[in-house]
Amino acid sequence: MTIKTRVEDGIGTLTLAHPPLNILTQAMLAEMRGALERLAADRGVRVLVLAAAGKHFSAGADVGEHLPPKFRDLIPAFIATVRMIAEYPAPVVAAVGGRCLGGGFEVAQAADMIVAGEGASFGQPEIMIGVLPPAACALLPGLCAPGLAAELVLTGDPIDTRRALEAGLVHRVVPDDRIEAEAMALAQRMARHSGAALRLTKRALRHGTAGGSADALAAAEAIYVDELMRTEDALEGLEAFLEKRKPVWKHQ
Repeated sequence: MTIKTRVEDGIGTLTLAHPPLNILTQAMLAEMRGALERLAADRGVRVLVLAAAGKHFSAGADVGEHLPPKFRDLIPAFIATVRMIAEYPAPVVAAVGGRCLGGGFEVAQAADMIVAGEGASFGQPEIMIGVLPPAACALLPGLCAPGLAAELVLTGDPIDTRRALEAGLVHRVVPDDRIEAEAMALAQRMARHSGAALRLTKRALRHGTAGGSADALAAAEAIYVDELMRTEDALEGLEAFLEKRKPVWKHQ
């Protein structure tokens, strides 16, 4: 089991349990979707907390599964998982520590709030291996200034918690040893309210802040699967990463 769940006092917790880096494999994503479906069906769950075992939230998806032909299964599965979090009926709080990179950062972006540890770092390094972050391309422009969204996905450089907080990507910064406790405290403040009101308020917020996210996610998925993975550089970047060598770009 790479996903663990529990429900207590109206709060559901979904924990990525594949340390040390909580790499997102297709099997793990399938477990995650199943857990999200079960938690969403439980009307007693008024708030959901996304947590992670170990020091790091997630360093992203399994690079090996990006190679042909696996990417045709991985990318739709990943987008479906992110969509389930973004469209989860109750409020979602992500408790983030350590590295929150690539697909891990995209998972966190789908939450309503991020409580981050002081030592956390956030980034979309996909461009460094010749690919793109499909969910981030859809979600980041609605979460921060367009320039920062572009910087994150086009340079691949990570940012620290301070900059993430200033940009509005992170809701709250806490000591590293208090991440999950503070996320749970925030969840408890919401869980004391009407579950129906929380769900309806969340739906209203999503319409107001991300009305176009569904179309954007679909477009990002199509670009990745139908265009990006036909380029020579995408395959070169992925293979170079797995072979532990520097990629040789052909820019095509």
